[in-house]
Amino acid sequence: MSQPSHQVRQTIRNRTFDEIAIGDSASIERTLTHVDIQLFAVLSGDLNPQHLDAEFAASTRFHGVIAHGMWGAALISAVLGTRLPGPGTVYLGQTLKFLAPVRVGDTLRIGVTVLARDAASKRLTLDCRCSNQEGVSVIEGVATVLAPTERIERPSATLPEVRLAAGGGLQRLLDRARPLGPVKVAVVHPCDAASLAGALEARGAGLAEPLLVAPRARLEDLAAKAGLDLSGVPIEDVPHSHAGAARAAELAAAGRVEALMMGSLAAAELIRAVLKAKPGLRTARRLSHCYLMQAPAYPRPFILTDAAINIAPVLEDKADIVRNALDLAHAVGVAEPRVAILAAAETVNAAMPATLDAAALCKMAERGQIGGALLDGPLAFDSAVSIAAARLAGLASPVAGHADVLVVPDMESGNMLARQLESLGDASSAGIVLGARVPIVLAGAAETRSTRLGSCALALMMAHHCRAWPP
Repeated sequence: MSQPSHQVRQTIRNRTFDEIAIGDSASIERTLTHVDIQLFAVLSGDLNPQHLDAEFAASTRFHGVIAHGMWGAALISAVLGTRLPGPGTVYLGQTLKFLAPVRVGDTLRIGVTVLARDAASKRLTLDCRCSNQEGVSVIEGVATVLAPTERIERPSATLPEVRLAAGGGLQRLLDRARPLGPVKVAVVHPCDAASLAGALEARGAGLAEPLLVAPRARLEDLAAKAGLDLSGVPIEDVPHSHAGAARAAELAAAGRVEALMMGSLAAAELIRAVLKAKPGLRTARRLSHCYLMQAPAYPRPFILTDAAINIAPVLEDKADIVRNALDLAHAVGVAEPRVAILAAAETVNAAMPATLDAAALCKMAERGQIGGALLDGPLAFDSAVSIAAARLAGLASPVAGHADVLVVPDMESGNMLARQLESLGDASSAGIVLGARVPIVLAGAAETRSTRLGSCALALMMAHHCRAWPP
């Protein structure tokens, strides 16, 4: 007799040796996630890059990340220990054959079937099989166990919550940016301790040669009170933040700095100065903001756009938003980004403009109006980042489940998504504004140290990118 595989077990119970007959079976199902692979690596110490490094894994015979073989074997143990025979089972032996790789998004059915029973020793021999959603057998083996002789029934244990932090992302970004060499950055009105310290820290990290554009007396007083050293840091003395934003934009337009960084002024104030600068800082493209994010549950950094500049972009705006994001993706080393155009539905619906825009953007890419990437949409968020969700939705797409760039319908949805990922998903982020002749860092005083440093690293990489491919 089979037991249900999706039951939520509030009580865990076994089956004694006398209750078990040859041919009895039990099973569970489990879908492999990136977090499963990471947790297994942490617990086992197996840091084989085949399982953890997407770039390395792409060059192997499996052409991508696969699960540790023993992850599937551990699930066999779960069936034996919780289903058949269940609590009280003693593992005596196990043979295993690994027949096919298990990839993220694969759903395994792990089943055991009783082949033989020895009444004298209370031993059972069980056939063990793991098959994926296509019915392909990935693991086979035979287990020998000592079955329980007494009935056990008790509440399921409550396991501690385990959350992985998105560690290492900032360091990898800094390691990639530093060898390029620092660029001159106009830091606009850094008149609070966090903004001024952030500019100086970017200098110390080898990312920037800051030019502070602010009231000199105010900066010197702030530095003295905060214990910050301004020696060797040039200051462009201006009376207030409005003048600072205008002057910084002039310096950028004249080529005297290669990036702008916001201090303790409103983002809109700096953006207005950029748009009004003469000679112009504007290009043929619309300005847009890109977050580069790293979340523990996703195997690679991804770009989220636009969550800070364009409130309700129309199709033409979205085309520029995509193009700007592709420039950033190329600058950070993604040769052919996979771009998911997000919407609340995955079919084109005339009543939902976001789905129409998504379809049009994909057609523009198909016709060469947007180049250097793979686009697909409309896609729901879960389908964009989860292979399993894409499969359940019946999507066959090179982008679904693998997105490098997420394009949101409007600023409100993008901002909420970014904050949710940071607050509830433990995502780390860095961000810049693109579409002008120089990159613009909007990480203000409220942002974390890692966000400010990461954003400066992105500005550095984009500035070098612009040297080779001027906007």
